[in-house]
Amino acid sequence: MRDSEILVTHHKALMELSHDADFIEQPRHQKLAALTELCARRLNVERVSVWSFPPKGDRINCEWLYDASAAPCDRSNSGGPLSLYQSEHPAYFTTIGSERVVAVENAQEDPRTRSFARNYLSIHNINAMLDAPVFDGARMSGVICLESRQNRLWSPPDISLAVAVADTVSLMNTHEAWIRSKQALDYVTRFDSLTGLANMDSLKARINHLIKKVKKRGRGALALIWIDIDRLKIINDGLGPQAGDQVIAEIGRRLNDLQLTGKDYLARIGGDEFAVVIRNKTLPALLDSAAELIQQRIRSPIRVDGQDLTITASLGISHYPGDCEGGEELLRSAEAAMYHTKYRGRGQSTQYDSEIQMTARSRFAVESELKLAMENGGLDVFYQPIMDSTGTRIESAEALVRWNHPDRGWLSPIEFLDVARSAGLMFRLGECVIERVCDDWRACRAKGINLATISVNLAPEQVMVTNLPSLIRDVCGSHSMPVSALQFEVTEDALQGELRVLSRVLEDLVDSGAMLAIDDFGTGYSSLARLKSLPFSRIKIDRSFIKHLPDDDNDRAITLSTIGLARGLGLSIVAEGVETQAHERWLFENHCDYLQGFRYSMPLPIGELTRRFYGTDRLVASQLRH
Repeated sequence: MRDSEILVTHHKALMELSHDADFIEQPRHQKLAALTELCARRLNVERVSVWSFPPKGDRINCEWLYDASAAPCDRSNSGGPLSLYQSEHPAYFTTIGSERVVAVENAQEDPRTRSFARNYLSIHNINAMLDAPVFDGARMSGVICLESRQNRLWSPPDISLAVAVADTVSLMNTHEAWIRSKQALDYVTRFDSLTGLANMDSLKARINHLIKKVKKRGRGALALIWIDIDRLKIINDGLGPQAGDQVIAEIGRRLNDLQLTGKDYLARIGGDEFAVVIRNKTLPALLDSAAELIQQRIRSPIRVDGQDLTITASLGISHYPGDCEGGEELLRSAEAAMYHTKYRGRGQSTQYDSEIQMTARSRFAVESELKLAMENGGLDVFYQPIMDSTGTRIESAEALVRWNHPDRGWLSPIEFLDVARSAGLMFRLGECVIERVCDDWRACRAKGINLATISVNLAPEQVMVTNLPSLIRDVCGSHSMPVSALQFEVTEDALQGELRVLSRVLEDLVDSGAMLAIDDFGTGYSSLARLKSLPFSRIKIDRSFIKHLPDDDNDRAITLSTIGLARGLGLSIVAEGVETQAHERWLFENHCDYLQGFRYSMPLPIGELTRRFYGTDRLVASQLRH
């Protein structure tokens, strides 16, 4: 038979094997067994093995060996030395690295392979070798080795089949690497990296699956226990975010180990929140018992940085069927019950009922109406002036969002920001405020009114979004407004995010022309190292420290130290909550740069602001106040 015909029959046999459905479903070791046996039988060689290079490439390890003389149960990776080292066989390693295919008629004499003679070739009576490379991506990761006990001149069909088998193993490597990558991606997208527990997406999928089973069978029930760790922020503020992570990881471990009647699934669904699915065992008494066991397990002290911390949690419980008709409602009902628990005083549990249902429906209605208001330009912005140290000249104005609700009238932020935050609407809300500020600025400019700098609050949900600066530039550009006309206020709590991202966002804002201020200074947690490394130019002292000036010794000391800190860092100071002449006088005498509060004005619509502080009323208002 001619070489071309032999080659065709070899490749036909290999193709039939590699495309067989049973072969494709086999684990790796069975595939290697089938490939090496096929190669041995087609080429009439005694031994075929698969070897792999570790990442360093300093040796080659035998992964699988087919030996025709061995019993089937003995055919594995144990037929011969498990590893051959480059330091002992430099000629072979150099050749396989450069030539890729090594075809040797007399292996015990050939300079490329004779170093194997004493400890390998002669032991197994091997005379001829044919090695073909196996790849893992672009890296040569091993070889297929054919070994004959007779001297043999390897023919083109021999080499072609050996290379084709090696390529098949290479394809297996590529496929297995893809499977591993997919599994890793699935893990990242479905599981929490800190605790190893399922995440919200996995929880939703599990709940929907269980509800489908209940509906299909016409029987069964499930309950969801929503667990919110109380006051984790205090731990983060006092001991740092790493301490908070230790607490969350430990609570996750405890909940995972906890044996609960009917426990089906556990997930971490937020920064300080977990959820447990209870299946079938959903009578109120059983759920109350489960909630108490969870509370007890969480309350057991957790040791962090040498301190024993006692943690509590607020729990909300909902049922299917009964409280809801689907998975999303089950989640929202449990969350609503949890918020009801926090309202009652934390550290307890609440089962969803009609009263909570009414409250939750009201909250969901507000959420829906808020979304509509944001999309239809239904939000307004009021402005509170920030005065110079004498209280006689407007230096800037803080923009504060307001909502003229169709049924409830004007709402302040405290009445709807919590709904916006829990619904994930804060970034869009901030975007609406910036757009409205730009509208007002352009309208004033058209009337010949040059507004002072406008200060806009940024929520934590905004400052960690890397495209925030470009969005602000785009909005300002569309209104022909310079970014330098804006100042952005960031609370201390917002500074606890990942420093690299936070710094990039804030630096980009400053590079665009804006100034930055730390809002409500003294009420949150911020290290001096962070303050020094971030591009702030202003500190705003929280109103709680101004309220009792100049009589309260502690407030005087805190305010004076803050002014001194600002001076040392080269920052200016704004005092919030200035309401009396005594406040104003003391702050002026102690060199506070700017003043803000009801002594000068409550927040005003843009028309009222410009009339009072940029028009004819400006002088009258100043004279009346003094």
